[in-house]
Amino acid sequence: MTHEEQMRAAALAKRIKRDRVFLNNPVVMQGLGLAPLIVAAATLKNALMLAVAVALLLTPTRVVAAFLSKFPLFRFRGLTYALTAAAVYAGVLAVMTRLYSAADIGLLGLYLPLLCADPIVLKRYERPQRERIRTALKKGVITTAGYVLAMLLTAAVREFLGTGCLYGHALLGYSPLPIASLPMGGFIVLALLIAAWRGVTNIIKRQMALGVKQQA
Repeated sequence: MTHEEQMRAAALAKRIKRDRVFLNNPVVMQGLGLAPLIVAAATLKNALMLAVAVALLLTPTRVVAAFLSKFPLFRFRGLTYALTAAAVYAGVLAVMTRLYSAADIGLLGLYLPLLCADPIVLKRYERPQRERIRTALKKGVITTAGYVLAMLLTAAVREFLGTGCLYGHALLGYSPLPIASLPMGGFIVLALLIAAWRGVTNIIKRQMALGVKQQA
């Protein structure tokens, strides 16, 4: 492989790594944030509430933690990220209580507060390199988009199979697969979706790699 081909291959790998929405989705490729998808995201309504919470929590946590990591607190980056997530969650909960009723929020159970300790939010602290605030903002938004996409897709499939409905609106007069509404069914549905998703992305990646070779 020539130097130019190596450069093109490296650029392609970097491009794929940055695509946190589809080609390198954090749920599909890294298995992050699975618990809420398997248990709480059994309907689109629940998934949308979780999506709002993740959108309000993930990026602000990452940005604030990136700012605090400029100081000597960086040596305690694990604690910094965890405490930042807990502090941001207080604001998230205040917003959620204004948007939804207590009964609706109760449907999420403990999986709403557990987002503070979810790997999708805290995994960045494992890296020893400091993160710039602009980078934290950009990657936070992209990661949130990828996670929300996987969550909504999983919830839609589970609700349709489990109840024959979408967002509470009946589409069928029966439930094609009632077990899909249960956590065990969530495992099965999510596993099948991940397998299909990875199959499609592998085809796309091969086509992209072939295109790079042809350009060379």
